[in-house]
Parts: sequence; C-alpha cells; structure tokens
Amino acid sequence: MIRVDMDALDEALNVLATHAKAADGVPVWPSESWEAIQQAGVLRWSIPTQYGGEEHGAVTLLEGYARLASACLTTAFILSQREAAVRRIIDHGNAELQRELLRPLACGGQFATVGLSQLTTARQHGPPPLAARLDGDTLALQGTIPWVTGAAQAEHIVIGAVLDDGRQVLAVLPRAAEGVSVGPPLDLMALAGSLTAEIRCGHVMLEKKWLLAGPGERVMTTGGRGGTGGLETSCLALGLARAAVAYLTEEAARRPEFRLSADRLERTRQGLWTELLEMAQTGSTADKAATLRARANSLVLRATQAALTAAKGTGFLKEHPAQRWARQALFFLVWSCPRPAAEATLAYLTADEGPICS
Repeated sequence: MIRVDMDALDEALNVLATHAKAADGVPVWPSESWEAIQQAGVLRWSIPTQYGGEEHGAVTLLEGYARLASACLTTAFILSQREAAVRRIIDHGNAELQRELLRPLACGGQFATVGLSQLTTARQHGPPPLAARLDGDTLALQGTIPWVTGAAQAEHIVIGAVLDDGRQVLAVLPRAAEGVSVGPPLDLMALAGSLTAEIRCGHVMLEKKWLLAGPGERVMTTGGRGGTGGLETSCLALGLARAAVAYLTEEAARRPEFRLSADRLERTRQGLWTELLEMAQTGSTADKAATLRARANSLVLRATQAALTAAKGTGFLKEHPAQRWARQALFFLVWSCPRPAAEATLAYLTADEGPICS
C-alpha cells in the first residue's frame, strides 16, 4: 500500500499557512501553495495507480483534505474542485479519455476543475444557463457556466448542461475549444485566490469523446465509484474549525476563561469528525449527509466567531487570521449547499434554544 509522505505533507502545510492570507485576499493564483502540494504528492492521492496516482482510500483522503483546509482553505477549496473533476473522469470517462487526462493531472502538468453548480444549486429557476444540443456525434453548447474555480488556469472543465427536453449531460470541456471565453474573477469576500469566474460558451462544438454521461435524468447521481464527493465540503468545514479551535485552545492556556468554550467546541468537532469518517467507510443516506453538513456549518461558524471573540479587537485587523477564518466560514453557507443541507442549516441557525453545543 502506498502511504502518504507525512514529512513532505508537513512541509507543504507550512508553505500553505505562510501564504494563506494572500491566497484568501488577493485575486492571484496561489502558485507557491499549489507547487507545494504538488511536490508533496497531494495531486496523486485520488488517482488510480495505473495513471501515476496513489489511489488512497476515502478516510486517508478526507484526513488529508482536512489538514490542508486547516492550513489554507483557499488552496483546499481549489483542490476540492480539481478532485471533483478527477472523480467524474474516473467514474464516467472511457479508457482513452482517462489515459489522456489522468496522468498529466497526477503529475501536476495540467489542472482540471468543474462547472456543475448549474445542475445542483445555482440558477435553478428559469432557463438553464448552459444549454446543450446533440447533433449526431457532436454536442453543441450555448450559454454560461456560472461558478468555475480556477477557470483561467484549467486545461479542462467537467461541466453539466441541459437539453431542450430537460435531460442532462456531463462532458469535459477543453478550455481552448473554439467559442469558450473566461470572464474576470468574481469579487468574492473570501478565497479570492481561487479565481472563481464565469465561463461563456458561444456555439461550442464538442466531439463525442468528451461526453461523460447522459443524456439522462439527474446525471450528477450516476457513476458507481462512490467515495468522498458528498462529504468533502463538510470535511473542509471541520478542517477550518480545527484551526479556529486550536487558536482558542492556545488562548485558553493563558486565559482560563476560554477553557470551557474551547473544550466544548473540540468535543463537537471530534464527534462530527468521527461521524464523517464512519459515513465515508459505510455509506450514508442523503438526509444524514445533509444533517452532518448543517452541523458542520454550525460548528465552523461558532468556532471561528469564538476565535474572533478571543482575539478581541486585534482579531478584527486584516493581519490576524481570526477575521479571515470568520469570513471564510460564511462560504459554507453558500458553497455546494443544496436545498436539504440549506434547510437543515437554517434550522440550526434559527433555533431559539440558544447556542447549539454537544
């Protein structure tokens, strides 16, 4: 069994932590951090060994993602979008396409990302933002892909589109294809270095080899590999919460009045982490995953605000990580948060019993 090189990962985490402030606040690709995780072998973790990867199991992957999120949520978020593209290519791609794409992704020679929110959470009312038409063996695309992380850096984007009859397709979109244009980075309140942008497709024509799934109903639920996809967002929330709780615990060593709060938050984090790993190993229903996501959302909001409270006015300065963690925690309210998870989160946030602690 291939094992994660922990020494190399620790070195990468130090680099990520050093550049976390700039990665969050400046709309510039975090090249130093990305190079660090590439050198640590992170880009090989999820890719099958026949394509130069290490093919780690779900628990190892989630543990690694959480550590990355604790050091730099921006870099971990970018990686999560790349990992989502890798999963779709593995689950749906034919052998030829996998050979063409996975090996350069494993070595870091190329970057891939996803543009799938239009099939899940974004712009669900009204006409689909990205329309597709099958013309023989050609897939024609017209419209916009609203949320694409690292769009200008990606050689390939795994996308979802909707046909006139409502059926959906998944496909790999080469960014260099004729008719593809990338808009400027969106002005996000956090994670600016992710360079999330909108992509426009003007009469883009794709050969059949780029089609991954469909036409069909709910193509996002197809593919039999399973894995970490539905748990990654909760994993990153718990990773960010760990950073905030660690800070609060350090403060409690000097200021005992924070000890009870730090202990409560850490017990909650450990409990949620145990549940998440159990789900990764044994599987879970959509309802259970949504409830876990809501509880992780609640924890990361409370933990980061507790860290900000402990930091006092100093924490409100841009130089202090507490304000960055508090802003980043808000991202989990809107990122990959489909209706069941959003409703469960609202139930936690609007409960009238007071603070929710385990």
